[in-house]
Amino acid sequence: MSADRRNPRITRRTLIGTGTAVAALSVLGTGVARATIAAPRATARAGACARGYAFLDAAMDSYPGQGTTRLAQSYTDQAGLFSTAFTYDNALAVLGYLAHPGPASRARAMTLGDALLYAQAHDPQFDDGRLRQAYNVGPYVFYDGSSQPDGFVHADGTVNVGTQFGFTGTAVGDMAWAGIALAALAERTGARRFLAGAVRIGTWVENNARTDQPLGGYTFGVDGAGNKLPYSGTEHNIDLTCLFGRLARLTGNGVWLNRRRRAAAFVSRMWESSGGFFYTGTNDGVTINTSPIPEDTQTWSYLALHDRRRARSLDWAAANLKVLDDASRPNSTVPSGQAYEGVTFSSASLVANEDVPIAQFQPRPDRNGVWFEGTAHLALALRERHTPGDAQRAERLIASIERAQDNLGQGQTVGGTALPARSGVVSASSPLDTGFGFGYYPYRHLGATAWYLLAAARANPLRGL
Repeated sequence: MSADRRNPRITRRTLIGTGTAVAALSVLGTGVARATIAAPRATARAGACARGYAFLDAAMDSYPGQGTTRLAQSYTDQAGLFSTAFTYDNALAVLGYLAHPGPASRARAMTLGDALLYAQAHDPQFDDGRLRQAYNVGPYVFYDGSSQPDGFVHADGTVNVGTQFGFTGTAVGDMAWAGIALAALAERTGARRFLAGAVRIGTWVENNARTDQPLGGYTFGVDGAGNKLPYSGTEHNIDLTCLFGRLARLTGNGVWLNRRRRAAAFVSRMWESSGGFFYTGTNDGVTINTSPIPEDTQTWSYLALHDRRRARSLDWAAANLKVLDDASRPNSTVPSGQAYEGVTFSSASLVANEDVPIAQFQPRPDRNGVWFEGTAHLALALRERHTPGDAQRAERLIASIERAQDNLGQGQTVGGTALPARSGVVSASSPLDTGFGFGYYPYRHLGATAWYLLAAARANPLRGL
């Protein structure tokens, strides 16, 4: 499944060490030799992907007594987030399942898509097409011993919003990803309910987040009480270029193209040509935030817009956010003898204070902690760009993620049930500080696993038009 398997690098060491390859070169030609070398790698990749999907299945099936209308738990129980299912993670799971052939995967994608539609239609407070940042999908016991017995759907039919951690707001990025997933389902299945849900999301964004501030684009969204938040993220506007582009294509309504241009114009204003990267956004719609510089704006911009003039943002991320984590690093949780390469979350992650906990009750950060979701972003973007050397770099990154799936996060559970062996990618190799007020930790994660599966399948979820 790797792009460079069609043209692997055959070195003197490879030939000396692989007698079968030597014979193939001598007798049958290089084409057969390449296939001989690539076959074991392809088999290993297929097995790693199968374990990734086994994790998605387990996260989705973790509370069988709660009914068939369900979302998937985002993190393993050890993360301390109980049965929280983030909207963003579940949208990625939909897209990950759609990247996998077969009716079983498509059925799972539709089940998650229908759960998003259910949440949209059964919010306990609003009936305007919004989705919340997260929901609860199973019963749990609070730290003080009290319990919450309901799953995703309350007895009165409303959905169980993630109030215990304050995940009650509606972020434009989460909405965009849910809309992207629903639009993908509409395109794959022909079911009009999915397109209708995606249109409701796009309409909500236009009505609640469009801004006439000088930098334009769309703002962050609203808090749990419905108050509008004034800041605007490059990442969110990138997401919207994909959503609006898909809606334009699927509905034939040109109004979505105008909205796409508005979001894309904001992204363009965040470009720093002298450095070759995108800034993170603005707090007030007037002044650009110049620090920290995150990974996702560098890679998602290319995946969504395919702007060759700004494709060097991938090189900026690969060079400036590169990390290598091993047991010798301060605060690393990587077992002795193992090492993982990839990228971290932002420029701030690289200078985090390693003597101070990331947050209350959390561990101290490792500056070299690998953010595996972002590493998968970069791998997929490099495979999409496919300039000389990109395929080889992408393969190294994907291989690092696969080693992490094999070795990190062992013994973790979802809904109290042990996971299938070596299934699911942890969000980070060691605790890392994002620089944006939160951290990532070595817990197996729905979003990180879905991004790995998308990168391995070379399936770009942000292709809009």
